[in-house]
Amino acid sequence: MEYKLTTPLTKEALAPLQAGDTVLLSGVVYTARDAAHKRMMELLDAGAPLPFPVEGAAVYYVGPTPERPGQVIGAAGPTTSGRMDAYAPRLLDLGLAAMIGKGGRNQAVQDSVVKNGAVYLAALGGAGALMAGSVESLDIIAWEDLGCEAVRRLEVQDMPLTVILDSHGGNLYASGPAAYLASL
Repeated sequence: MEYKLTTPLTKEALAPLQAGDTVLLSGVVYTARDAAHKRMMELLDAGAPLPFPVEGAAVYYVGPTPERPGQVIGAAGPTTSGRMDAYAPRLLDLGLAAMIGKGGRNQAVQDSVVKNGAVYLAALGGAGALMAGSVESLDIIAWEDLGCEAVRRLEVQDMPLTVILDSHGGNLYASGPAAYLASL
């Protein structure tokens, strides 16, 4: 199935999604990689607010390249999501609705996705220009000193994504290969 979703996301909007579905995501998406996640945890530990509203938010694990003249963003391919596994359950418990990246997630993240009615979406790795084509505007909102890892607020239109982990426990990285092997 293909779904069109707009942020902020709700549990009700995410509930129909199944591992393997296609999502065209529009609205605000925040970028954050490892260094930004570490700083977000430090803020939470200090009782300080995060640089963006996490409730219903989508976070894209990306460190875009510098934009060329006339472009909004440079190549914006996903980074390996496992780098954020230590931080993801805490953010999911605070209402983070969707994570966007590439690669598998550990069991704690998988369990937290189900517990919180969230999803993990994959962006096409190696296709940074394709992903960048969905970005209509970009603002750095926190930690500019982190360079490409600064937190950015992106406005996206129809960003093409695939559901990897759904809120019911589905995992495309487990079911996909199993279905393929069963078809042989």
